Amino acid sequence: MTKKLTRKEQRGFRADQLALGPYSLWAVIFILVPLVFVAYYAFTDNNFNFTLDNIMRFFTSTSQVLQDDGSSKEVYTYLVIFWRSLKLAVISTLICLVLAYPLAYIMARAEAKVQKTFMTIIMIPMWMNFLIRTYAWMTILQDTGILNNFLGALHIPLVHIIGTEGAVVIGMVYDYFPYMVLPLYSIMAKMDVKLLEAARDLGCSSAGVLRRVVWPLSLPGVINGITMVLIPSISTFYISQKLGDGKFFLIGDAIESQYVANNLHFAAAMAFILMVVLLACMGAMQILTNRHTEGGK
Repeated sequence: MTKKLTRKEQRGFRADQLALGPYSLWAVIFILVPLVFVAYYAFTDNNFNFTLDNIMRFFTSTSQVLQDDGSSKEVYTYLVIFWRSLKLAVISTLICLVLAYPLAYIMARAEAKVQKTFMTIIMIPMWMNFLIRTYAWMTILQDTGILNNFLGALHIPLVHIIGTEGAVVIGMVYDYFPYMVLPLYSIMAKMDVKLLEAARDLGCSSAGVLRRVVWPLSLPGVINGITMVLIPSISTFYISQKLGDGKFFLIGDAIESQYVANNLHFAAAMAFILMVVLLACMGAMQILTNRHTEGGK
């Protein structure tokens, strides 16, 4: 039986709808409409006729790659680029998660003053422009940078230690680390301490409390953090251009280069494929998380 709302509740419901109006309009104009245009360009040619050529080109384009032994090998160009982007993004996301999880837990259990101090330290880098932060790491990691000057005395070339891919991963972790900490902290700060105390009273060790109580309750923050770090990491192009020394392309670089070359339809096709893959991954993670938390395992 449907409950009939009182006049006061109806007024409150209408007020909530009006309050959501500006955000809904903003979401339609700046989120939905651009996505529609991306899909439209992805499935049309230069004459705006429907075609699947742009999508097929992403999966079928090949190029010759020179191997270490001097021979050449034919590879699927954009699939290789996409796999490299996914690999570096996943590595960066895992590093952020491993570093952010204990930090967020310590912050959530600390006193209010300590929490504010930690939060300020984490947020300070975000006060600077993204480009400036990337240039700062260029200064640190380049041949004449601070770390290279220190390691030079030990006769250890920094480039041989981390490589260009390592430099890109460092840039991703530094730039997107706060986006992992904040969702985890917001979830852990709301955890009922009595649940942790009850688990210990029932004989759970510290590792057991972490595995059986803290981890399941923090999964929404984990998923949000992974989403907020993985998506910009896999689609970035400025970090790879500056810290990667132009030695390899990521999928963001490929999309940006096609836009610069005015190949808008193929660039939109790559962006559309990337969007579909990311949405599918995030949807699968959300389903697994719901099953895990609802199942109580």
